[in-house]
Amino acid sequence: MFTVIFGREGCPYCVRAKEVAERLASQRDDFNYRYVDIIKEGISKGDLEKSAGKPCPTVPQIFLDENHIGGFTEFEAYAKENLGLYS
Repeated sequence: MFTVIFGREGCPYCVRAKEVAERLASQRDDFNYRYVDIIKEGISKGDLEKSAGKPCPTVPQIFLDENHIGGFTEFEAYAKENLGLYS
């Protein structure tokens, strides 16, 4: 499974999302991720909204196998329920 985290520098929730992804990558052979800095890559929130199919007013925005999961809170909850995070 491949996760893409769209975030920006200085965002505490983006840092936390990367920490969760790093933990999952170290615990699971089937988990990989990429962090994309939207400012450095020139990606707008409008671009994210097109991919997600709904408003994306904040970052991070996280996609798991190209499916929009949501922000940090949704990603952490998904990881706990489905990926064995913290177990």
